[in-house]
Amino acid sequence: MTTRRIGDADVYPIGLGCMNLSHAYGPPTPPDEAAKLLNSALDQGCNFLDTATIYGAGENEKLIASSIGERRSEYFLASKCVLAVKDGKRVLDARPEAIKAACDASLQRLNTDVIDLYYMHRPDPNVPIEDSVGALSDLVDAGKIRFIGLSEMGAGLIKRAQAVHPIAALQTEYSLWVRNPEIAVLDLCRELDIAFVAFSPVGRGFLADPPYDPTDMKEGDMRRLFPRFSQEHYPGNLKLLEGARNIANEAGCTVAQLALAWLLAKGDHVIPIPGTTSMSHLKDDIEAGKIELSSALVERLDAHFTPEAAVGPRYARMMQATVDTEQFDFEQGET
Repeated sequence: MTTRRIGDADVYPIGLGCMNLSHAYGPPTPPDEAAKLLNSALDQGCNFLDTATIYGAGENEKLIASSIGERRSEYFLASKCVLAVKDGKRVLDARPEAIKAACDASLQRLNTDVIDLYYMHRPDPNVPIEDSVGALSDLVDAGKIRFIGLSEMGAGLIKRAQAVHPIAALQTEYSLWVRNPEIAVLDLCRELDIAFVAFSPVGRGFLADPPYDPTDMKEGDMRRLFPRFSQEHYPGNLKLLEGARNIANEAGCTVAQLALAWLLAKGDHVIPIPGTTSMSHLKDDIEAGKIELSSALVERLDAHFTPEAAVGPRYARMMQATVDTEQFDFEQGET
């Protein structure tokens, strides 16, 4: 096992997305259970943790502080600004003054002096990215953050941001089920020495065995909003899993581990950050960092999970409008 780089930091090849401990996929995990999972992740060598202002309206950041704050020196910490919850509503604000205020609030919730990697969570169409990255650069100079990241942005915005200040990481969705980064940003990040952080690398639970069952969706589960989990599209997507199971059996791993190992094979700059509330899934995810797939298996997975094979768009039209990620030609106009 070799580590991967974000800026000048070495991290384990598999990180931990902390979102679903507090947010998005149903009721929050009880704090004592979440604390056990976070401590177990560190005990197993997973030292890259990802949170955000919007996760649980700040509660996820507080959870990290209360659960593993005393182990702060053991992990590389990422959080995000621009997206937040105000008066119960989701807001988008990338003005320099808003970014700086959000950082101060995150530092307080996280009970830390510095955030290792601080992302713009989404592009703000009302604020030039140069202004937003300029504010983040000021935070680097002030010692409040170490590295700047971008999330869900395309090649054009990355280049504009990079011209203001070096970008250390791009985070966007990438998995066997979502191949869009291969259009432009995956190669661009390699060229610019930017770490590529793949969120939802197990397809929001789809690339598991057994896969996530949409009929079990709890109140508040954001997957209700994603077309590929709809009654119309999901049965067609399930057909993709049989081939994945066969390849996973050959590789001697689970389907989720196969999905993570495939991502690791896509470049030394790729770092998946699966999220989980399960101790057994956590162990499997971390063990995937030690799996090396043959080029033949990678090619078979590429051929089986072609971009066109997924049934339904990644996001509904309104959600797609909030990001700047590239789309394949066949996706234009999908609903």
